[in-house]
Amino acid sequence: MAEKTNAARILDRMKIKYELVEYAVDPENLAADHVAEELGEPIEQVFKTLVLRGDKNGVFVCVVAGDREVDLKKAAKVSGNKKAEMIAMKELLPLTGYIRGGCTSIGMKKHFPTFISEEALDFPFIYVSAGKRGLQLKLSPTDLVKAADAICADIATDL
Repeated sequence: MAEKTNAARILDRMKIKYELVEYAVDPENLAADHVAEELGEPIEQVFKTLVLRGDKNGVFVCVVAGDREVDLKKAAKVSGNKKAEMIAMKELLPLTGYIRGGCTSIGMKKHFPTFISEEALDFPFIYVSAGKRGLQLKLSPTDLVKAADAICADIATDL
């Protein structure tokens, strides 16, 4: 049985249903397609959590399907910025409390505005990191929106 992460404890407190799903980590390949392969699930249902910085409103979070990427123009617009860019990798842990490959929008050190790609709502459930490498949360997209206090928006583009 997987050890509960902070994100899982938050979901418990909110009485949100989820499953913790373990997978084999390849430190050389932290990409969503590897996670999807390990889970035996379609890449469209495995979502990645990305942290960006806007020129006006600072740090915000985008959650997009593994087969897509954040459209920086769309993300900037929905977050009230003119421009946005990914944060530097060295900033991820100090800002969020999470490491690359184990970052989730639930339970970051500080709550940042969070935007979930609207195609998440096309699925009965999606996978997102549980807050550590090798562990995913399987939950309904509407529950993720609630848990992350997020907004669904058009923020993704095809790879």
